[in-house]
Amino acid sequence: MPALPMPALPDPEGELLSSGEFARRSRLSAKALRLYEQQGLLVPDEVDAANRYRRYRADRLGDARLIVWLRRLDMPLAEVARVLAAPAAERAGLVAAHWDAAEARFAAQRHLAAHVRELVSGNEGGQVMTENVRTREVPAQLVLTEQRHLTPEELPGWIGASITRLIAAAAPYGGPVGVPFVVYHGEVDLDSDGPVEACVPVDPALAGHADLPTRQEPAHREAYLRIAKAQVEFPQILSAFETVAQWLRERGETASAGPREIYFADWDAAGPQDEVCDIAFPL
Repeated sequence: MPALPMPALPDPEGELLSSGEFARRSRLSAKALRLYEQQGLLVPDEVDAANRYRRYRADRLGDARLIVWLRRLDMPLAEVARVLAAPAAERAGLVAAHWDAAEARFAAQRHLAAHVRELVSGNEGGQVMTENVRTREVPAQLVLTEQRHLTPEELPGWIGASITRLIAAAAPYGGPVGVPFVVYHGEVDLDSDGPVEACVPVDPALAGHADLPTRQEPAHREAYLRIAKAQVEFPQILSAFETVAQWLRERGETASAGPREIYFADWDAAGPQDEVCDIAFPL
C-alpha cells in the first residue's frame, strides 16, 4: 500500500494572533500595544477592513518582548526604534551604548545629589574654596556670536560646534583676536533652555563692517575661577559656578551680566588635569 502524503503542518511562527492574544503573549498592555503601533514600532500585520480588528504574526513576539525589556531600561522610544531597525549583530552595541550613557548620567546625579544635600543642610556654599577666585579687568571686545535655546543634553556638543563655526567665520577677517567664551543668559536645566551664546572676539577694524552676527562686549571687571578639563564635565562644573557665586555673596557683589565659560586652552590636546577654562561672573 503506497504511503499517503503527510498533511502540511501549520507554521506556528506565521500564525496570525488577535491583538488581545498578541498582547497577552508578549506581556504588553492593550494601551502599550496601541502606543507602539502609533510610534511605528509594532504595526499590525493585518487590519480587517470591516471591523478594524488587528492581527499580528506570532513571529513578531520576539520584538514585542524585546521592547518590554528595553523600556524596563528606561530606553526612550526613539532609541527602541533604532534597536529594532538595526541588524541583529548591532543590537547589543546599541544597548551597551544606552547603558553607558545611563551610568554616566547616574554618576553625575550622585555628584549633584551630594551638592544638594549640602544646600538643604544649611551649608549653602558646601566646601567651596573661594580663596582661589581672582578678579581682572576685561577690555571691550567686538565678538562674533551664535545664540541658541538648548537642553542640557544638547549643550556640550553645541558649544564645540558653535565655537568651531565662529572661528571659521572669523578667518577671512584676520581670525580670532581673543579666546572664545560662552555666556549663559538663562539657566540650562530640565525646566529652562537658556539661551546660551557662543562668542569669538574679532578685530573691529577688519570685521566691524562685515556682514557678520556681531555685538559689542563692554569692558568690565570680572571674578573668575580657573578649572581643569575634568572639572568642566556636568555636574562637576556646577561646583565652580557656585564657588564664584559664593565669592560674590561674601563680598556683597552682584553680577552685571550672565556668567560665562572662557576656553583659553587647546581642548583636544589637554589632559584631564590640565587647566582649560575659567568660570567668570562680570561685576
